[in-house]
Amino acid sequence: MKKSVIIPGLCFAALSTIAFEKTVLAAEPPSVLTSQNVVKSVNVDAGSTLNVRSKPSTNASIIMKLVKGTNVTVLSESKGWSKIQANGKTGYVSSKYLAANTRKPSSVSKPTTNPPKKPSSAKTVTKYVEVDAGSSLNMRNKAATNGTIIAKLAKGAKVTVISESKGWSKIQANGKTGYVSSKFLADKKVQSKPKNPSKEKTPAKTLTKYVDVDTGSTLNMRSKASTSGAIVAKLKKGTKVTVQSEANGWSKITASGKTGYVSSKYLTDKNTQSKPTKNPPKQTTPTKTVTKYVEVDAGSTLNMRNKASTSGAIVAKLKKGIEVTVLSESNGWSKITVNGKTGYVSSQYLVTSKQTETTTPKTKYVNIASVSGISMYASPSTNASVIVNIGKGVAVLVYSESNGWSKIKVYDQIGYVKSELLSATKPISNNNDQGNQNGDVATGTIMYVNVDAGTNLNMRSSASTTGTIIAKLTRGTAVTFLSESNGWAKITANGKIGFVSAKFLTTDLQNANKDSKTTYSEYNLTLDEMVKIQMAVNPQTDNKYRTYIRGDALKLNSSSKPTVGVVQGSGWNVRGGAGTNFWSVGQVSKGTSLTILSSVKGSDGYTWYEVKYNKTWVNASPDDIKYYLDPSNFVNDPIKSLQFINLSKTTNVQAAEVNDRILAGKGILSGKASAFITAGNTYGINELYLISHALLETGNGKSTLANGVKVNGKTVYNMYGIGAFDSDPVKAGANFAYNAGWFTPEQAIIGGAEFIAKGYINAGQNTLYKMRWNPDAASSSRKATHQYATDIGWAVKQIAQIHNLYSLVSSYSLIFDIPVYRIL
Repeated sequence: MKKSVIIPGLCFAALSTIAFEKTVLAAEPPSVLTSQNVVKSVNVDAGSTLNVRSKPSTNASIIMKLVKGTNVTVLSESKGWSKIQANGKTGYVSSKYLAANTRKPSSVSKPTTNPPKKPSSAKTVTKYVEVDAGSSLNMRNKAATNGTIIAKLAKGAKVTVISESKGWSKIQANGKTGYVSSKFLADKKVQSKPKNPSKEKTPAKTLTKYVDVDTGSTLNMRSKASTSGAIVAKLKKGTKVTVQSEANGWSKITASGKTGYVSSKYLTDKNTQSKPTKNPPKQTTPTKTVTKYVEVDAGSTLNMRNKASTSGAIVAKLKKGIEVTVLSESNGWSKITVNGKTGYVSSQYLVTSKQTETTTPKTKYVNIASVSGISMYASPSTNASVIVNIGKGVAVLVYSESNGWSKIKVYDQIGYVKSELLSATKPISNNNDQGNQNGDVATGTIMYVNVDAGTNLNMRSSASTTGTIIAKLTRGTAVTFLSESNGWAKITANGKIGFVSAKFLTTDLQNANKDSKTTYSEYNLTLDEMVKIQMAVNPQTDNKYRTYIRGDALKLNSSSKPTVGVVQGSGWNVRGGAGTNFWSVGQVSKGTSLTILSSVKGSDGYTWYEVKYNKTWVNASPDDIKYYLDPSNFVNDPIKSLQFINLSKTTNVQAAEVNDRILAGKGILSGKASAFITAGNTYGINELYLISHALLETGNGKSTLANGVKVNGKTVYNMYGIGAFDSDPVKAGANFAYNAGWFTPEQAIIGGAEFIAKGYINAGQNTLYKMRWNPDAASSSRKATHQYATDIGWAVKQIAQIHNLYSLVSSYSLIFDIPVYRIL
């Protein structure tokens, strides 16, 4: 693994637990006072809170947190921020989390000059624990999540509040004094459920309601009243259901012969075919609408968003040629309606007449004599960067052909290959593996296990139900397809090769990432500016390029047709093309012998020689850097999108399950689940990420650093490759471990997690993408700093392993944080 020099960063304050947003704001804008103060109410998800900040910026300090339904007095509003008064304090909140309040302002909502005094020891307050049924509230020895748990309080437990500060309450309960999160305390005791939770009281009269979701969406009916419950059915808009009982925002229902639970907020008393959005903005509809058509590249889609900004949520993806109705147009955005939905798209991708495809995509096959494969380039030139290598016999989609080049799609990527290397028929394979009988899945394709939630797919040692079961694959597990015969697919998964029933594999698994939310981080620089910033520090790649050196750098062995040249002088660059306008792939020292492949006249008038440059790691091309920097290349991929998950949240996995299903047979890491769980809980890191990171860096627990290296007479361990610099990674990594005091595997696991947390995740680099590229720093300083690795593909290489680890976990939710770069 290619690493850069790592300098531990300062530990910054943890980010808000509401939707993780990054917005570049100027200094506090002038407020616009309203003629009359308006009372509104906080409108956030149940269980969430709204941050009130000292100034209108997500970087400002948090004054207090308001729960859903809290009434606030709005003093003014500007640029998406509202200046409010609540609970005797004045501050700023995001306007989008406030909803109109039909009640008149009461004396409670009037601004006060003095904040309410905190309860003193002379006057305590009685409150009650309010958590989900079956859960408990941790009482800690200090007002922090890293405080030791001294008691667990059940739902409805009575407590005495001594004082409250910064979201924590000091309480007494069951003869103990400690601290709990204030948001889980209520003034009134919520009526408890029956002692036997499995027996719910059925109302004397059941209710008939109807599913009320957006057109085209469905409502998940689950096996239990929780988002972690297995999905037993998907109910369409208008579906009639019978409500048996309702509690804590969940309704127990029967529908389509099945019984389960749904979120109560998506049920309505009346069956409506469509429901207008709450308080839609009043806009003037043009007297005459315009019909236009989507014009994007073949195989691509156009994002329709809920507002005229790249930060708007995506409400639909529109294919090439689809007809839309344009309602209005402003600032490069068009407001449109299509398929019953209204939203915004970039105007540049709409045309007034439907474009006719010049060619229909055709299936062809890579047909070459050798089995080494061919290169697909980013543009129709051998000087362009290589996107991927394609093996012999692989099927590709051909969109167009011109000047001896074919524009193709393969492995979900589009690029160019020489037309002469493709054939209309599949070449005969020389190996013993039989190809896919259906002919529609290429060897090397990533596929997903598609079985019912809660069940497993047996991976066997032979293509028969009598074959020994060598692994059990859960729904969503990513596998690499090798071949298929008689209904059995030969695959690789989790480091093993075996056979599974082909009918349980799919290339498009819906909901592969289970429940998820998406937030966006906006940066004040374009993607091309980001590429230039990264080029300045020579990011590395193991891709292979055609390389050139200027003629006067070499002393040739022959004047007619030289085959070898010896470098004269020092500091010569080997470049990615015949000219100094191409990037430097690397340098060669004086006296180095280079094999000459060909020669070409450069635009600068010099002769340039194409030479062999046999280095594993070289400076990456601008095109390759841009590919890995551009989030749009990965956000729709169920595996590669995992580089954007928020890693500051733990998964709460079970140690026994992790040891049995993940770490078994993983060398020094076997049986170490408790250490990873302790590390995750202690430092606020996703423990599955820590496990995946350790498996990758240690070669599944087999590396020298992982199994112990002697330093000054003591054995040290390093599980994450921290400090393992490129020149001598074992020595450097061992010295780092010695200085850190990692003298047992457990110390290396937990201590390494602390390093990663303080240096990266808790310092704002809380996704794999941010750890690799650090766009926050690049946006503010215009420099590439504090990046975890130099390999441009580092983030992507981490995620297949993480995806498969997630597939072994019974329940989880994901929060995605997608970078958004400025568009000129």
